[in-house]
Amino acid sequence: MVGIHGLRGTGKTTMLLQYLKFHLKEKGLYVSADHPYFYHNSLLDLADQFEKDGGAVLLIDEIHKYPRCSTELKNIYDGYPGLQIIFTASSALEIQKGEADLSRRVITYELAGLSFREYLEFEHELKFSTLSLDEILKNTTDFTQEILQQLKPLSLFKKYLINGYFPFSKEDTQAEFSIKLNQVINTVLESDLAAIEQYTAGNVVSIKKLLGIISESVPFTPNISALATKMKLGRDTVNNFLLQLERARLLNLLHQQTKGVAALQKPDKIYLENTNLSYALKNAPDVGSLRETFFLNQLKNAGHQVGLPKAGDFIIDGKWTVEIGGKTKESKQIKAVKNSFLVLDDIESPYQNRIPLWAFGFLN
Repeated sequence: MVGIHGLRGTGKTTMLLQYLKFHLKEKGLYVSADHPYFYHNSLLDLADQFEKDGGAVLLIDEIHKYPRCSTELKNIYDGYPGLQIIFTASSALEIQKGEADLSRRVITYELAGLSFREYLEFEHELKFSTLSLDEILKNTTDFTQEILQQLKPLSLFKKYLINGYFPFSKEDTQAEFSIKLNQVINTVLESDLAAIEQYTAGNVVSIKKLLGIISESVPFTPNISALATKMKLGRDTVNNFLLQLERARLLNLLHQQTKGVAALQKPDKIYLENTNLSYALKNAPDVGSLRETFFLNQLKNAGHQVGLPKAGDFIIDGKWTVEIGGKTKESKQIKAVKNSFLVLDDIESPYQNRIPLWAFGFLN
């Protein structure tokens, strides 16, 4: 059993349908968990009939819309060992908090939005290999020269920050894309989170208000007590809302490099999950915020651990410290820090310990 979760609009449904069309054909069945069929039938009934008809792979979209999904998935997994289940969810939360223990039965993957490298291939048919973090930090000149022979990255990078993260931008004008992306945000808040957490209408309004406050001043250094007072909510409620927004992939929460429970209680800094959200929620997002949002997004999507260091903007995997900025940024803040780098926007090529920001879009 395989579970695929991630932000709406990243291509989960398309991936299931393409897998069905090109690899499964009559051996597979696709169904959306919010289909009216399930008003009077269960997933277990469907799996039983499909297996008897010779089916091999059951593809279930938007599993979080189905009540008791974890229990029935467990029963299908245990009762029909010859039937593979692949399901999608807009959040990993439903998998994590399921009534039945799916953790030993399901392998979960996250489908993130397009990296800058994937955007270049998807939108402009420019194909490049992925790079490791070590390659970017230690052999930057080699691969940047290869890339620069084929394109001028800076103008395309700016377009990517505006509307390159989501595959559906390919078919839309900028205005249409912005409308669709705001619809994605509303659906996540009003439908997906509400279905998973059984929020009231008042809860949804509060979460929208919280996201609005954060989007106005990201990167946001939260004062949970002040936020709770302003929103007339408890501290624990605000912390819980932040956690749900991160699990729904609308936010990235960052913590200091501390150990123990303190790091779990509240984030020390809050970012929107990707730069496209920045443009959707604010007309003219701060350029410094965009740079940091992009860097954090690409590193986390590539599976790296990112924290807040004592000096600099980010520390990667506990050993690499980076300071983000424009092309004139100096290294005063990290001058005395070992294994430190300046990651700069608006430069094409690396020099000394300075690495182009766009290069980190090749990690995925």
